[in-house]
Amino acid sequence: MKNSKYKLLVVDIDGTILDINNRISDIDKRALKDVVDSGIPVALSTGRVVQASLRFLQQLELDGYHMFFDGALVYSPEKDEEVYVDPISAEIIGEMIEFSRLVQLDFDLYSITHFFAERESWATDIRRDFFKLDATIVDFSKIQHKERFIKGTLVVSSAEEKQKARDFVDHFNSKLNFSWTKTPAYPDVDFINIIANDVSKGKALKALTSFMGISLNEVAAIGDGMNDIPLLTSSGLAIAMANAPDEVKAIANHVTLDVDHQGVAEAVRKYIL
Repeated sequence: MKNSKYKLLVVDIDGTILDINNRISDIDKRALKDVVDSGIPVALSTGRVVQASLRFLQQLELDGYHMFFDGALVYSPEKDEEVYVDPISAEIIGEMIEFSRLVQLDFDLYSITHFFAERESWATDIRRDFFKLDATIVDFSKIQHKERFIKGTLVVSSAEEKQKARDFVDHFNSKLNFSWTKTPAYPDVDFINIIANDVSKGKALKALTSFMGISLNEVAAIGDGMNDIPLLTSSGLAIAMANAPDEVKAIANHVTLDVDHQGVAEAVRKYIL
């Protein structure tokens, strides 16, 4: 190995190992298997919920602990074990429900095991078709005190919806943490992840490394999104994808190839193994 000091590799999913066709290339799969076989654990770090990540863990044959919900949960699906969790308070959930109804903007809510929506829509269709998630349709006000919600999401496409989403973000900016993300499969759709105010992928990484008994300097991380910046800046080795925004590239130690050219495999070959 070139850098035996690395004891953990953390990899984002969408736009990093998952391409525009919602696939992980065989080359990237092989590279991550080589990392695991070398004795370095691989953890996925994603804004996705647990259920929408399981098939990728299976494809990559990864067990262990991973970061979900933009860092609000560090969890082993295999063991059903939480290392760290920071849910949104029931009080703030109630305020979100009230404001969203006022401006007529739908949003989703997620527990560790379920996806909730108040009605079927094109956004729930995307969840079903792309993320393989089926919504539980329910009046949010009836479950706000019964469920532990880890994340909410605004899914917007039109100019009007995007303006309402900006209004929502402005209204709750001091109480919640927002990250605007995209997936190549739906280039015109914005996914705004909503998590508790002090949550980040960086904070989740600190919880995971503490649990593992390793230092942040012993972590290599690869990502492409704005929500990956806290992860990358917390890691000993930060690698940005070529398809990442300039702000992400600016804080990385290295920039690898884009997702459609197996940037993860290239990074593993050049910097990890």
